[in-house]
Order: sequence, then structure tokens, then C-alpha cells
Amino acid sequence: MFHYVNSKKLICMNSNKSIHKHKLDGITGDRLNRLHDSPPMLFYRGIEPNELLTRPTVAIVGSRKMSAYGRAVTEKIATELANAGVVIISGLALGVDSAAHRMAVEAGTPTIAVLAGGLDNIHPSSHTDLARSILSANGALVSEYPEGMPPMAHQFVARNRIIAALADCVVITEAAIGSGSLHTAAFAIDLGKPVLAVPGPINSSLSEGTNQLIKTGAELITNVDDILNAMHLVKKDRQQNLFGNNNSETAILIAISKGITDGSMIQEASNLDSIIFAQTLTMLEINGKIRALGGNMWALK
Repeated sequence: MFHYVNSKKLICMNSNKSIHKHKLDGITGDRLNRLHDSPPMLFYRGIEPNELLTRPTVAIVGSRKMSAYGRAVTEKIATELANAGVVIISGLALGVDSAAHRMAVEAGTPTIAVLAGGLDNIHPSSHTDLARSILSANGALVSEYPEGMPPMAHQFVARNRIIAALADCVVITEAAIGSGSLHTAAFAIDLGKPVLAVPGPINSSLSEGTNQLIKTGAELITNVDDILNAMHLVKKDRQQNLFGNNNSETAILIAISKGITDGSMIQEASNLDSIIFAQTLTMLEINGKIRALGGNMWALK
């Protein structure tokens, strides 16, 4: 049973986590409003999406019936991305999705699960504990559907467009021809976002989708550095410099790491008002995270 508390918050009386209504503003709005059929709002449980999206984000999707190879590849990539501070986004499905979420949770890094039904309808139900773990690790469950809405077949494809829109890039670790993850790749391409795929054995039907993506233009990846390079992020040995003491610092550091050096452009990319931006910039310089280049130009130190 749910009760309205105010225009933005709903409380589930059978859960210790609130369900919130998130109007599409900030970073979340910027990304979802690029869709041809943007949802009017998101429902979320856990950390507000705008806070998580100040970090680099990678969608990891793929086969529900992954092979041992697919599992090994997914767990390795997800673990290394999470250890680099990247927020992993996926769909809480069987196979690749759940493996990616689990590795993020084990690394202690927030992860975002996009559901195809209401947040009170975890699907599959066997992933209820995983959903709780995501919330405990300061991640989020999000959906465009209100509570009480069961996951319908067409909503899984619709869910994939949100995964693609929220992520900086989409990584497919293993997928057969016809896999739903190929829809996610198509949405990412439509949004102009990088699509990266792991090559697989040519005699495996579960690698036919990823191999085909590579042949038609997806970037072939064999390690995490390939992904970080595609995102224009600094190498892993400098990832610790990307995360500050609060979300404002992190937003500025990530903007600079992407090659933005002009102060006014950094402020625009970090989505901070002028007073908070100036204060945060000063603290980052004092703490040795960034250095002034002169002429309101900045770089990581």
C-alpha cells in the first residue's frame, strides 16, 4: 500500500525504502529528454539519479543465458569499471545484467537498475535480494512505470531506451542475434552514444550478436582501458582524481577529465550555479586536485 506524502514522494508501507517521483530535470532530464518518446517522469528508489549521474556511467547488457565465457568477461569488465568509480547501469535481468550489478555491489560502487515494471514488481522475483543489495550499496532502482504496474513484454524494449539514454556508452559483453540488448545498442546509436562490444567465439550462437555489431561499426573492446578511452576518461591509474569529497567536486573533476578546460564551459558541464561552482573550484585547487592554467583555464593536477 502506498500513500502520497507530497508531490514528489511516495512511501511504501511494506518497505524501508521510499519510492520517489523524479521530474526530468538536471542531468537525468538532459539525457532522457533526448529520446523521441521521453517518459514524463521517473520513479526511483534509493539515491536520486541526478546524484549518481554526476559520475561516468556505462550500461552493461547482454544475454540472459550467458555462457561461462560471457560470465567471465562480464564479471571482469564490471569489476574493473566499478573499481575505477564508474556507475554501471543495467536492467536487473538474468544473465549479463545481474552479473554486472553484482560486481558493482561487491566493489562497493553504486549501480542503477532500470526496471520494466513498477518498483514494487521486481522481475525476476529471484532478484529481489539483488535489488535490496543495490539499494544498500547506495545505488538506485528506477522505472518510468508507477507502482502496481506489472512488467509487460513490450515494456522490456521500452526499458532499454532508458538504459541507453542514462549511460555515457553501452557495452555488450555477449549477445545472440535477436537479443534484447541489441535494442539497447540501437537506441544508443540513435542517441549518438558509443556502442562497444566484446568479440566472442565464432562457433558460439551467444556471440553472434556481438560479433555482428563489431562488423557493422561497434567498437571492439578487449579490456577496460578500451572503454575508458572511448569515454575520453583518464587512465585507471588516475581515476582516484575524479572523485571529490562531494557531488559538486566530482562533477567538476569529471568535466575536466573529459577535456573541458575553460572555466565557463566546466561550470555549464557540471550544472552548478556560479557561487557553488566558484567555491568548489577554490577547494579543489587548495586540495591539490586541479591546477590553474591562467585565463580561467583549468586542468587535473
